[in-house]
Amino acid sequence: MTKSVASGSELPASLSLCPVHGDSCPFADEVVRLRQEVQALNTMVRVDELTGLYNYRHFLQSMDLEMERSRRSGHPVSLILLDIDHFKSFNDHWGHEVGNIALAHVARIISNSLRRLDIPCRYGGEEFAIILPDTSLHAAIKLAERLRVRLVGSPLQVEDQSVVVTASFGVDCLGSLEQIDAGAFVARVDTWLYQAKDTGRNCVRHAPDREETHVSKDERDLLLGDL
Repeated sequence: MTKSVASGSELPASLSLCPVHGDSCPFADEVVRLRQEVQALNTMVRVDELTGLYNYRHFLQSMDLEMERSRRSGHPVSLILLDIDHFKSFNDHWGHEVGNIALAHVARIISNSLRRLDIPCRYGGEEFAIILPDTSLHAAIKLAERLRVRLVGSPLQVEDQSVVVTASFGVDCLGSLEQIDAGAFVARVDTWLYQAKDTGRNCVRHAPDREETHVSKDERDLLLGDL
């Protein structure tokens, strides 16, 4: 009996690749352990510990990548920025521990509402960002409104009280022919977010919606999902 090795050749099954004879190879075990540690470290540098969403560093990297992909493919990429309303007052009233629970609560609702290719991130503090590859402005607006409604309909239980956590949303879409950098695009979306805050909060504000004539299957799923 033989077994294959990486070079494509075969060795007798009785010949061990491990320099230490025995039923188990400590060197192989060490390799597995080191790989697991590398994987854990890779996750740590990309994921926000509190919310489980991607962190700001990963957001910046993903924005550059998705904008370049959009230019190559000709498909749009949309961005949602959302900010929890009156979060400082919430923290002052309930305390930072409950504030952290609220952040995780919002993050969970976001995660449960997205497709696998979408990129949810904790942008900073009580602000979140969602990168939506291959998504028109129309579909992104619908998703933002769905998230807003789900937040209102999912109160947080705090000390036997139901506390409604709301958020303000800004939405915009980058066309494949637009030649701006990620910073300029984010600033554009941030303008809509601030408009949402200035017009009463708990609302969605966005760029003018020129509905796309072509709607992909993923976008139809977003549009037809229950609010």
